[in-house]
Amino acid sequence: MKLKKIKYLWLDGYDTPNIRSKTKYVEIEGDVDIDAIPEWGFDGSSTMQAEGKNSDCILKPVKLYRNAMKIFDLYPNCCNHIVLCEVMNPDGTPNESNTRFRLRELSEKYEDSEMWFGIEQEYVIMDSKTERPCGWPEKGFPLPQGRYYCGVGGNVVQLRKLIEEHAGICIQTGIPISGTNAEVMLAQWEYQIGPSSPLSVCDDLWVARYLLESVAEYRGPYYITLDPKPIKGDWNGSGAHINFSTKHMREESDVDYINNVIKELEKTHKEHILEYGLGNEDRLTGNHETQHIDEFSSGNSDRGASIRIPMSTAKESKGYLEDRRPASNMDPYRAVAMIVETIGDV
Repeated sequence: MKLKKIKYLWLDGYDTPNIRSKTKYVEIEGDVDIDAIPEWGFDGSSTMQAEGKNSDCILKPVKLYRNAMKIFDLYPNCCNHIVLCEVMNPDGTPNESNTRFRLRELSEKYEDSEMWFGIEQEYVIMDSKTERPCGWPEKGFPLPQGRYYCGVGGNVVQLRKLIEEHAGICIQTGIPISGTNAEVMLAQWEYQIGPSSPLSVCDDLWVARYLLESVAEYRGPYYITLDPKPIKGDWNGSGAHINFSTKHMREESDVDYINNVIKELEKTHKEHILEYGLGNEDRLTGNHETQHIDEFSSGNSDRGASIRIPMSTAKESKGYLEDRRPASNMDPYRAVAMIVETIGDV
């Protein structure tokens, strides 16, 4: 039997979840599949998921990835996998922090709608020596925004190698990265995942986040921040825009259906904002390609609206919509669940 290296990933119980991981080395005969990965316990009192007097929590494997990230691997002959886990209580019930469980239930309830999602994850690469975005002077500011979006050369301060390495690892791992680009603020970048089903896009985003933090950790002195407004002032914040559609929206030209979807999103605007990430009020100010957090709007090709209607969708009355409200640090299980529940019965 060949030794297998299994990296267990899960989300902790903080208001903005952090990725936790630990590694198990096991002997498993033949190919590794999800059913062969054992459950594993951990100390939930150290992750805000249990009390110290009753601290056991269970990691339940739910999705297996072939780990293509070899930069940390000192045992090249050891079969390397990542397993994403849900956190369960000892009695088998979902832990209160287990937001994936609720999305799983909603996905099954609205399975006939055949919803697809794509997520645009923005983030900022920080210099751990200066505690400022990479390429920024230690004091003062770089040149104003305008030259950095989709920039090349000096306008991206030689960070492309990290971005390309992350994208390549994701693709080899089986995560459907569909694009990358430099964003509006210097040291701000974006990658896109999807389209795929509600659960899959969220699972893949969490693993992609883990891989990005690991590459930055290795290639440092860098780290990744998902703070929705890492630099105050006249600088863009970071979002995680969610593109979504139903089968009806993709296949049928139906302007009334699209308008009804938008109306339902408007009715539940406050509820959505609560699920779209902490600190989002610093980003959703009505400036820097955002609508104000207390207001809702939609518009054709309008990046300052809550819901952008892509030009192709506006022309054909079918396609997809973009929710531009979610913050970069949102928990995708919570955010996508809110959209699924809101539009599922339209």
